[in-house]
Order: sequence, then C-alpha cells, then structure tokens
Amino acid sequence: MTTTEHSYKTAPQLSDTLKRYSSIATFIGLVFLLLLVSGIFLEGGGLTGPGMNHFLRAYLVGMWLWFGAGAGCLVILMTQYLTGGAWGVVIRRPLEAGAKTLYVTCFLFLPLLIFREQIYWWTTPAGLADKVIQAKSLYLNVPFLWIRWAIYTAFLCFFTMRLTSWSKEEDETKSTAVSAKLETLSAPGVLIFFILMTFCAVDYLMTLEPYWYSTVYGFMIVIGWVLTALSIVIATLTMLEKAEPMDHALTRKHYHDLGKLLFAMVMMWTYLNFSQLIITWSGNLPSEIIWYIKRWNGGWEVVALILLFGHFVLPFCMLLSQTAKRSSKFIFAVAVYIIAVHAIDVYSLVEPNFTNVKDPHFYLSWMDLVAPLGFGGLWFAMYFRNLPGMPLLPLGAPDLVKALNHGRDH
Repeated sequence: MTTTEHSYKTAPQLSDTLKRYSSIATFIGLVFLLLLVSGIFLEGGGLTGPGMNHFLRAYLVGMWLWFGAGAGCLVILMTQYLTGGAWGVVIRRPLEAGAKTLYVTCFLFLPLLIFREQIYWWTTPAGLADKVIQAKSLYLNVPFLWIRWAIYTAFLCFFTMRLTSWSKEEDETKSTAVSAKLETLSAPGVLIFFILMTFCAVDYLMTLEPYWYSTVYGFMIVIGWVLTALSIVIATLTMLEKAEPMDHALTRKHYHDLGKLLFAMVMMWTYLNFSQLIITWSGNLPSEIIWYIKRWNGGWEVVALILLFGHFVLPFCMLLSQTAKRSSKFIFAVAVYIIAVHAIDVYSLVEPNFTNVKDPHFYLSWMDLVAPLGFGGLWFAMYFRNLPGMPLLPLGAPDLVKALNHGRDH
C-alpha cells in the first residue's frame, strides 16, 4: 500500500509543541548569553581588558559552531535539489528552517569586526606593519575584510530567500518549472558556496594564526558544518516521527540512508584532517608546523586524542552497522553525540591559536562552555520557530511520492 492515501497536513498539536520548544530554547539562550556577556566584567578590564579578550575568543567558538549549522543546512539543501533522491525530501523542511537562521547569524560577525584588534593580531598597527602581513596586504586589509563580510552575508541571505520562497511557490503551484528553477539556482550556488565559505574560514579562523596556511582548510571547515547540520536534521526527524504527518511518512530506509550519509561525512572530515596533517608533516616547514605544535603539546594533545577517537573512531564504529542505522533511537543518540564532539573541534580550531608556540599551555575558560550553549539556544529558538511555518513535507516536490514509498517494499 502506498502512503498517498494519507493526509500530510501538519498537526496543530505539533505546531504548538515546536513553538514551546522555541520558547524554551529562547530562555536557555538568553540566560547563557547574559552569562557570557557578564564575563567581560567578571574577568576585569572592561572593553579593553583580558575579560573582553576571553569573551571574544569564546564568542567566536559559540558563534562559529551555530553559524556553521545554518550554512551547512543551506549547502545540503542545494545539494539535494541537484541530486534528488528520497533521502532529501523528508529533511527538506528542517534544512530550510536551519538555513533561515542565517538571516540572524550572518550579523553575529559584527562584534568580531568591530573589536577585531583584540582577537585578530594582524589588524593591529603592529600587525599591519609586519613584513609578512604587508606581503599579504592585498587580501589582509581591514576595508576588504568588511567588504568580504558583506559579500558572504548577501550571498547566504539571497540564496536562502530565493530557495525558500521558490519552495513555497512549488508547494502552492505543483509546477515542475519552479522545481527546475530550484535546481538551476542550486548548481552555481554549491560552487559559489564552497569558494566564499573557504574565504570566510580564512578570514575568521585561519588568520588567528596569520603566518600559517592550509589549502584544504576551507573544505575541512565546510564538511564540519555539514556534519553538524545533518546531525541536527536527523535528530529532528526522530523527534517528529510519532507526530502527523511524519508518523506515516518516515520509514526505516530513510534513517538508513541518512545514517550512511552521516557515515560518509565522518569519513570525509577525517580524510581532510589527515590530508592536512600528512602534507604538513612531510613538508616540515616552520611556518606550517606551528599549528600542530600548539595542538600537540602543553595539554592540548588530550583534545587531539579526543577528536581522533571521539570525532572519528567512535562514530565510525557506531555507524558501521546497517541494523543500527535503521534504529531511530540509535541514530538520534549518534547525531546528538556528533554535535557535541564537533563543538570540541571548533574549540580546538580557535583557542590553541592564543597560546605561545614556544611554551604551549592548555586553556579552557568557563566562557568557552557558556558560549556554545547560549548561541545554541538562540539558534534552536529560531529553528523551531521556522519549522512549522510551512508543511513539514514539500507537497509540490516531484520526488515526493517516491520518497513516501521509499523502503516500504522491505
């Protein structure tokens, strides 16, 4: 029996539940963000002291994690429009809800730009006078930094707006012409996304260590975003599976397919990190090895081992089993775990840059713990508010019937 006989309207009770989740997330986010801001004054020095320095570092950790979640949702959404497939139809609405958070998170870069000299050494007078920075001045200059932020924001917000508005039009008209427009826009969108977000990763993470560089860094960052976004939408599906319309739309095969994709992204993240390591190791250049010296000494090696086993070995082993990937409870636990361990990855991308390469010391501020929770609350408040804005299934998608019957013959 096919599922086309069922109704696919979102149950009013589910909409109310999602709004309640949004309210709870708002409260949690505000509490932790207020704690984060209070750290500026609790640690002393006001807007120019050590409290502000620690705040900006923690701010970058938290903001980057959840900005990346929204950006990851956008690139998966565009990829799904290009590739099709039943796996993507059931997660399209969560992806759109996540991408819409970019309307806010893109502007979270402003404090980093305004107080740039307290976190990005190269923007200080001493940094700009440095011979190495002067050699890179065509790119590393403050006016161009602002211009690039405007370009990133315009691109992300425009593509999110176009894709979500056309998706709504597709639902209303059931027109294949609209579906074709979504696919046509997504083709250059994916390419431009990777190019611009590589520059974005350079601007806000790589330049924390301005002498260091890596050619795979941007891709490594984006794959981390995709892992976070995919984990969020998988966890969302498991939360919705007992509510109409998802109760008769989802099958074990959907979870299996998404689990395989999550497994592939874990492998891709590992491959890119290993590629960067092996190239740096074989080159053994002073300007390149400083990145690893800081992360393999002074206590930071514990974080490196946590990422090796926690971000690769454990998810790899957990996602090998076909039976396990078909279990909604199991895949939910894996998804939540990956979000948590990726937060550690983001922390490791930021904080070690501020230790002395000649005498590295592990550093963890309470603000590094508070910031991801605060920004996470803000992100999920927007996410759960966006989610019931449209039917939870894209009723005009050409692959809808195929997606609804996916795996029902097994």
